[in-house]
Amino acid sequence: MNKILFSSVSMKFVMALAGLFLLLFLPVHLAINLMLLKNDPVPFNSAADFMASFPVIKVIEVILFAALLIHLFYGIYLQIKNRIARPVRYTVSTRTKVSFFSKFMIWTGLSVLTFLVLHFFNFFFIKLGLVPGNPEDFYSHAHALFKIPAYNYIYLTCFVLLGLHLFHAFSSAFQTLGLNHRIWT
Repeated sequence: MNKILFSSVSMKFVMALAGLFLLLFLPVHLAINLMLLKNDPVPFNSAADFMASFPVIKVIEVILFAALLIHLFYGIYLQIKNRIARPVRYTVSTRTKVSFFSKFMIWTGLSVLTFLVLHFFNFFFIKLGLVPGNPEDFYSHAHALFKIPAYNYIYLTCFVLLGLHLFHAFSSAFQTLGLNHRIWT
């Protein structure tokens, strides 16, 4: 039983489920962040306040963080395990069998992790009081940050890397879960 639970296939399965769960959060986050495009801070700050105070959201935050840790741990663990299993690369190229994006999943994933740390530092940690800022006015804080061109470039670059990660991850997760049959795809 232990061999089944801790096999590479089981770990990939759990990692895929955690990744898909994380993916569910993105449309909600995007919808709220699109409120930043309005010239009125009230809708965005109200949404941010709701997200910070509604008890169900607190539970979901913990589950999201757990899913992130599981996805991160298994991704890094499986990458290391694969390297150890085959420390010397094959002499015959397998480029035709492996997609371009699958070769760089660990790197796009680590880039997304770096972005998350920056994003948490800029926004989430203010809510917790760990960094300076007004947790009542995320709208002004976000607008002030995005007036700095470097932040725009960093965020845009990270969004592209996230997109590359998700491009491969979405189809790979369905394959791992056994849901890539031609009837559904």
